[in-house]
Amino acid sequence: MAKQYPEISERFAQFIAAQKIFFVGTATADSRVNLSPKGMDSLRLLSSTRVAWLSVTGSGNESAAHLLQNPRMTLMFCAFEGKPLILRLYGNARAVHRHDAEWTSLAAGFPPLPGARQIFILDVDLVQASCGMSVPFFDYVGEREQLNDWAAGIGDEGIRRYWAEKNQTSIDGLPTRIFEPRLEAEEG
Repeated sequence: MAKQYPEISERFAQFIAAQKIFFVGTATADSRVNLSPKGMDSLRLLSSTRVAWLSVTGSGNESAAHLLQNPRMTLMFCAFEGKPLILRLYGNARAVHRHDAEWTSLAAGFPPLPGARQIFILDVDLVQASCGMSVPFFDYVGEREQLNDWAAGIGDEGIRRYWAEKNQTSIDGLPTRIFEPRLEAEEG
């Protein structure tokens, strides 16, 4: 039976910190639902109700597009070793792009990753824990370095060209604002 909580407890914070992978879900009212696995050292707990995760350049940019129309986001963590648990963080999120004023201070909390694209800030309004007894055991072997190697190999200008070609709109044609600064009115 699932249990719900208003914030991330210390026990859940420790569980999250130990995870090597998490999943992100977003959608608009009319778009496809996007569900993406995330790895690397890309997640930070900012408080018991706020999480940041660093998004690196990839084949799509769905979450950034979805949040412009509907700020809902869910993060899910699964125990693949030890005691079973599925932990979901529900809330509203926004993207902080490299051209936004907050970027420098937020990015300082992460290791420099080539191709870093956005930092998503999730304000958590519900934490749900469920049993996870059907999640299989998996052994962590290590991180894949191909994405970092690719991004480092094409450099900053190559990354910007890739964003221009592949990351300005979602698969449903929604804008991502990867090159547009947010308006001051949107920040308030």
